[in-house]
Amino acid sequence: MSFVSIRIITGDVARLVGFYERAIGVRADWSNQDFAELRTTCATLAIASTRTVALFAPDAAHPSDNRSVIVEFLVDDVDGVYRNLTDVVEDVVSEPTTLPWGNRSFLFRDPDGNLVNFFTPVTPAAIEKFGQPRAASR
Repeated sequence: MSFVSIRIITGDVARLVGFYERAIGVRADWSNQDFAELRTTCATLAIASTRTVALFAPDAAHPSDNRSVIVEFLVDDVDGVYRNLTDVVEDVVSEPTTLPWGNRSFLFRDPDGNLVNFFTPVTPAAIEKFGQPRAASR
């Protein structure tokens, strides 16, 4: 089995895709106006309209209703990402902070209220787990 993607259901696909294109620096591949994918080297963030929910099971998912999942991205320089996104992120949950398990983390909500975590490993144990951030981005 392979983990492939996370899909976010939204009432405004273009707005959320535009936000994530800016936030993660990846251009979306659009299948149609109701579905786009932002592919990284490890996984895909899929963004779909509420109209797609009925294709699976009517009323199975609701936009802007997540309070339990955090979408996480490993980045080379979380402080740089934070500075780059200060004009786009309206709901900062936690400015870059080094957590007890060794990641420096920036937690915020996307335009639909979904929690997003950008993090950079900074302790030897975290760097061993995730890899060394590239020196050029520090």
